[in-house]
Amino acid sequence: MTIKAALVASLGLLLVGCGAAQPVIPTHYRSHSVQEQGDPRVGEYISSQWSLETASYWIEGPEGLVFIDTQLLPSALRKQLAFAKEVTGKEVKLALILHPTPDRFNGTALLKELGVPVLTSEQVRARIPAVHDKWAPTLFKRYWNGSYPRELVLADGFGDSTRELSAAGLTFKVHVLGAGSSQAHVVIEWEGHLFTGDLVARATHPWFEGGRVDEWLQRLDELRALKPKWIHPGRGLPGGPELLDAQTEYLQAVVEEVRAERHAAQPSSDPLRTVTEKVTRRYPGHRYPELLPALVRGEWARQAPRPAPQPPAPAPP
Repeated sequence: MTIKAALVASLGLLLVGCGAAQPVIPTHYRSHSVQEQGDPRVGEYISSQWSLETASYWIEGPEGLVFIDTQLLPSALRKQLAFAKEVTGKEVKLALILHPTPDRFNGTALLKELGVPVLTSEQVRARIPAVHDKWAPTLFKRYWNGSYPRELVLADGFGDSTRELSAAGLTFKVHVLGAGSSQAHVVIEWEGHLFTGDLVARATHPWFEGGRVDEWLQRLDELRALKPKWIHPGRGLPGGPELLDAQTEYLQAVVEEVRAERHAAQPSSDPLRTVTEKVTRRYPGHRYPELLPALVRGEWARQAPRPAPQPPAPAPP
């Protein structure tokens, strides 16, 4: 099952037909616990299950707010905008997109309509159109109330290398990174906080969009080297550096199960399903298991035996 089919299956459990009543959307969430949130200047918004419990954030500066990621649905972003204004009394001055998946970039049009600049790296920006084209037809139909954006509005690029940016009276570092859960990533570092997107997912299976597990593990090592105090994941509540270790352990488990099945004396007739079931049993508390098959398929392909190099053709006489 591809991630596209898996996500559609997941949403199918939540929305049964175009005439079904929309599920009740829980009250938005923001932690006030220092153990979870780390800093009262950081706000977290978690959307409803209907829009995949996507986590997005703001940092409060003296002159306004910096938003990090823009939600899967504009309706969820509108709730975050209202909530952030209610909590802080301040307006959004800048938004940043961390990687090219719809749950990170779909609110771009709404923010630009409101006059808010939206930025990402050139690498992420270049990959957004293909991801939008892949997902928009299916998810536009699935979100039958018209809340899924049909037309793509791109964020602007801030460049192709790590740098400092300033907005809302804040200065923060934007790290431009390679492949992980997606093909390109941005991570925001600010006063001991790291905003990672789906490079870290707390107690959920991740959205895998054409990345590579081996490079993903390298990204986690790079984040660990920054010695963060707090990690703000793409899904789930914030925590400390232990979230990096938990994500590393999870990915290593996927690698191990794929390797074991590839070298099994009696391989399964459906090896991808077998690996998926084994990983699911190892992490019974992880949400969204229907997203796991895409990650398993990606790792299965990565571990495929490479053809032996062919000897060079003999030189002509």
